[in-house]
Amino acid sequence: MATINDVVLVHVDKKPGFYARIEDISPDVKPGWWQVRLLVFTFPLQLFTWILDEHQIEGADFTMGGTPIRLDPVVAPIVEESMQPVQKEKNELHSVRKVDVKSKVVSLADRRKK
Repeated sequence: MATINDVVLVHVDKKPGFYARIEDISPDVKPGWWQVRLLVFTFPLQLFTWILDEHQIEGADFTMGGTPIRLDPVVAPIVEESMQPVQKEKNELHSVRKVDVKSKVVSLADRRKK
């Protein structure tokens, strides 16, 4: 189930419509229903408050004024796996520098005085 601060993709009429962040989920007057406040990523930013049940928050299809709507949580792609070869290369270069080169620190302030 999507929770507060989750980013969702809102499908409108079975097509991707817009992205939004769930700002707040509070109980509605009707049992089993929730007031979901969405920060819609448009220009300018907009705040929507929709009254949804748990299944709709979880991604079930529903309609608003006859238009099909669905909330899909946005999941970040796994970056760690793609970064491992690059990080391994950086670590190898760093270890080679420590072993092979004795570095000398040159003060730019001292060079400027001359």
